[in-house]
Amino acid sequence: MSANGYRDYFKVLGLDRSADADAIKRTFRKLARKYHPDVNPGDKDAEAKFKEISEAYEVLSDPDKRRRYEQFGQYWNQGGAGVGTSGDVDFGRYGNFDDFVNDLLGRFGGSSPGPGGFGFGSGFPGGGFPGGGFNTGFGGGAAAANLDAEAVISISFSDAFHGCERTLAVNEERVQVRIPPGVKTGSRLRLKAKGNLQPGTGRRGDLYLTLKLQEHPIWKLDGDLLRGELPLSLDELALGGEVRVATPDGEATLQVPAGISLGRSLRLKGKGWPIKGGRGDLLLTPVLRLPQQLTEQEQALFEQLRELRSSNPRSGWLQAGRL
Repeated sequence: MSANGYRDYFKVLGLDRSADADAIKRTFRKLARKYHPDVNPGDKDAEAKFKEISEAYEVLSDPDKRRRYEQFGQYWNQGGAGVGTSGDVDFGRYGNFDDFVNDLLGRFGGSSPGPGGFGFGSGFPGGGFPGGGFNTGFGGGAAAANLDAEAVISISFSDAFHGCERTLAVNEERVQVRIPPGVKTGSRLRLKAKGNLQPGTGRRGDLYLTLKLQEHPIWKLDGDLLRGELPLSLDELALGGEVRVATPDGEATLQVPAGISLGRSLRLKGKGWPIKGGRGDLLLTPVLRLPQQLTEQEQALFEQLRELRSSNPRSGWLQAGRL
């Protein structure tokens, strides 16, 4: 501070005068974490520095105050505008520094916490585990009555089926998370005391993870049922018999009834998705898979079948379709 009481707020934050709003906010967050009284208990110099950077942020984060500050310098606040930022900040009306910071951020350029604030941003870079981290930091948001934080994470179908453990980066802390078998898209996991921190009080909310399952090339969830298509040839559809099928546990044998329709599903009990007390059922829906190229013998047999066919598959359908 100069002898006449003028503070160069850009110098206080270590910024050029061309710094934009985002740069000001990022720098304040960094300095606030460094000089916050909770991080420096009993350090009067850090306390004074924290007051100074908070005052600078209050002025420079407000477009109107910044304009007047840049235009009039030390006389920018002679008209009395602002909230006690010319000269020393009046901390007497705040219970502690945390009340002041929350009030400051809430009134100037702040946004509600979670995401932002003392909470979580966009979740996991790249869409999920592993090695992802939460974008957390100081800034944005008045004192939150609800300190809980939320994030959406993506996991593979296999990890959701078998369960897994992952290590997350939360506020520079490594946190082990156990994902139980059988979770689904929309399932929520609660990590106690890993959410937003209220400085000064020691209070910390919980972190809620909402899971999103990645798509699988074969399997789809339908409630507690696991569904998939069962490719069959024309002769298997017509004649039935035992066929080898895929399941989440590996191959299995399934008896296909002769003449099965394509809309009918076959059920394998206890071969589906993990549920409380066991496993759900697996439903396989037959689909016709014709060869892309027929051999001469297959071609001859299909032509013979066409000549011998005794029924018209479109019988009744042609008439029923007329409106």
